[in-house]
Amino acid sequence: MSDQAKGLLITALGVMCVVPDSLFVRLIDADALVIAFWRNAVAGILIAVGVLMWQGVRPYRALAGTGRYGVIYVIAVGGAGILFPVAISMTSVANVVFILAAMPVFAAIYSWIFLNERISRRMVLTMIAVAVGLSVLAYGSGETKGAHWSGDLTALGVAALFAAGLTSARKVRTVSMVAAVPVGYIGGSLLLWPFIAPFSVPDGQWYLAILHGVFIAGSSIGLALGPRYIPSAEVGLLILLESVLAPLLAWAVIGEDPGIYALVGGAMVIGALAVSNAIALSRRRV
Repeated sequence: MSDQAKGLLITALGVMCVVPDSLFVRLIDADALVIAFWRNAVAGILIAVGVLMWQGVRPYRALAGTGRYGVIYVIAVGGAGILFPVAISMTSVANVVFILAAMPVFAAIYSWIFLNERISRRMVLTMIAVAVGLSVLAYGSGETKGAHWSGDLTALGVAALFAAGLTSARKVRTVSMVAAVPVGYIGGSLLLWPFIAPFSVPDGQWYLAILHGVFIAGSSIGLALGPRYIPSAEVGLLILLESVLAPLLAWAVIGEDPGIYALVGGAMVIGALAVSNAIALSRRRV
């Protein structure tokens, strides 16, 4: 199997594992922070064990040498892992995943501010289109059942926070940040523990809480390894699949109608990012 095919397969599997993320939050009848606790704890432990089994302690030693950039990445991963279930609990699945799709916009802005990287005209046009799409989505939060601006803002915070982590990781790109993921997840769960009742998950739903963490672990591993073999533009296009499939899955399984404003605004966001990534990919191959 070629590196191209391997990268596409691993990344696609990672994306498929994250698609049910928001659905798990809807199905588990527990407080959002309790769901976040088990989501992150299970995923973090599984990834930590996997790293130790395949690479030993070397990745963790390398992580210790990344300084403040590694700390920012760990905080971003842990914080986003907590805020995502909270956002889902406060607004519609469609709103959250469409807002999270705008993460590359935040990453471009951070790279411009902190890494002195020029923002291309293509990216400026993409940002404008994404902003318009998010405006339509935000307007619809007052009109669509189950959607609320507070959850939308929380989702925007998740996108901004994780984009900060990705930007910091670029400053230490020679070091794999896979080992940072379990540190962030487990650290976030430990911080939550004193403030929640972790065993308040209903007896018949523990399998969902555990399975949720397993899926997140699979997603984290796939999205960490796959991009090593394919261009970032291809990764971006594959990740957009999650933004399309997650609302459809919630709609099919629990009947959560995303609403016309979310569909229109989300289509604008995803369409702008898809065109932008496709252009970047075509220019790379010329």
